Amino acid sequence: MTEPYLGRIEVAPRAIESIAGLAVLESYGVVGMAPKDSSSRERLAEYMAALLPRANFRRGVAVTCRDGRIAIDLYVVIEYGTRISEVAVGIKNRVKYIVERDTGLTVAQVNVHVQGLRVSNDR
Repeated sequence: MTEPYLGRIEVAPRAIESIAGLAVLESYGVVGMAPKDSSSRERLAEYMAALLPRANFRRGVAVTCRDGRIAIDLYVVIEYGTRISEVAVGIKNRVKYIVERDTGLTVAQVNVHVQGLRVSNDR
């Protein structure tokens, strides 16, 4: 017996950005998100804002959706002294898992762009 067609479900890219951004901020070694664009004055102001409390979790997340597959670009600031490659792989795995779990869509790729490092006050 087939089920009647009741409509469709759409997940907006902004919603996916929110999911991915929260997943990144909960990842080991991540200090904050960096801006996606590269205009120097705005970039500096947003980079400094990235080091403040994590209010805007969509900053630094770009989502592209095609044919039900998702590509996610993440622009992050990580803690100095952590192994960059391990932090990046951890971010990729966590974001892919959480976005697929929460949306039911396939994540084709997660690209991590490390935009800077922050030295903690302990060092």
